[in-house]
Amino acid sequence: MTDRDPSDGRRTLAERRGLETRVYQPAEDSGLLAEAAVEHASGLVLEVGTGSGWVAETVARETGARVVASDVNPHACRGASARGLETARADLLAPFRDGVFDAVLFNPPYLPTDPDNEWDDWMEAALSGGESGRELIDPFLDDVGRVLAPSGIVLLLVSSLAGFDDVVDRAERRGFDAETAVQESYPFETLSVLLLS
Repeated sequence: MTDRDPSDGRRTLAERRGLETRVYQPAEDSGLLAEAAVEHASGLVLEVGTGSGWVAETVARETGARVVASDVNPHACRGASARGLETARADLLAPFRDGVFDAVLFNPPYLPTDPDNEWDDWMEAALSGGESGRELIDPFLDDVGRVLAPSGIVLLLVSSLAGFDDVVDRAERRGFDAETAVQESYPFETLSVLLLS
């Protein structure tokens, strides 16, 4: 135990994450998800965990799809609404009806995080995937089939840090066919967008 002021650590973490500490801003993973969604999404589209709303806005603008943006973070919902998006405050897929979406997009929090080093703020919620990196991916995969229209698809951003093969295995056990729509490698991870149908 140290006598360190916990607010010092929070400031340092916030500085490492950039100036924004309440809403996840577009980054490389956002660009990959948008790229895949512009190519594959149409009809009625849901983006789970929209953050800034940039991906949802891009998909709506580039494809003409009707896009609903959702997030558990009220600050993200306000930002997405300010972009002119239909927005719902939601924890994953809980409030959405069965069988309605032609595509569901999700860039989940995927950074594996030691429980002793988690921070209780909105940016932590946007980044931390729990110890495995799949704390939100697993329940999402367990439920997403419920909200899809019969020929609906899922576009899920997956980091190698969260166990790509484990995610594919769980998706397949839930009845999905999985293929990689787009992939990019970086020094410390590979980001992939899985197309689940």
